[in-house]
Amino acid sequence: MAEVDLSTREGDGQVVVALRGQLDMAGAASVAAAIAAVAAGEPQIIVDLAALEFIDSSGVAALVRGRNLARRAGGELLLAAPQQQVLRVLTLTRLIEAFPLHATVDEAARHSRRVEAVPVPSRRHRLASWPRGAIRSAARALTRERRPPRKQAEAAEALPPRAAPSPRPGRGQGISEC
Repeated sequence: MAEVDLSTREGDGQVVVALRGQLDMAGAASVAAAIAAVAAGEPQIIVDLAALEFIDSSGVAALVRGRNLARRAGGELLLAAPQQQVLRVLTLTRLIEAFPLHATVDEAARHSRRVEAVPVPSRRHRLASWPRGAIRSAARALTRERRPPRKQAEAAEALPPRAAPSPRPGRGQGISEC
């Protein structure tokens, strides 16, 4: 497995973190730690993905952790110049909508100056951060699984009780097979 190389450079109130190689489980922890250290000092972070050839779910998780840390510190984590494979993973995980994504580092740098800080809810209030419609539909689905809807229950009560099945000839009823 190839490793990921990380380099940083500062300028104009932001830090550019350049990733090169393959960001997988082996390198995700070090990348997450490096982004956390950067976010502690400068919350405006641009991650340059131009030389990143591969990313897996642990690498995506490291970027998400970095984004949350940057936002808590009053900044933002922006992604710049992702290759096709990295873009595909971000699209499949639906995180392409969560990250500000830019074609170049320069474009991300111009945009980072205009980003306002957005508070990130703490982990204690997980359910409260869900959209209310999603909570309601999940509650309805659970309710349907536990008990039948009222109309179905009323219809079941209106049916006459089932009679015991009548024995079929040929199965132990005195008729022998030849």
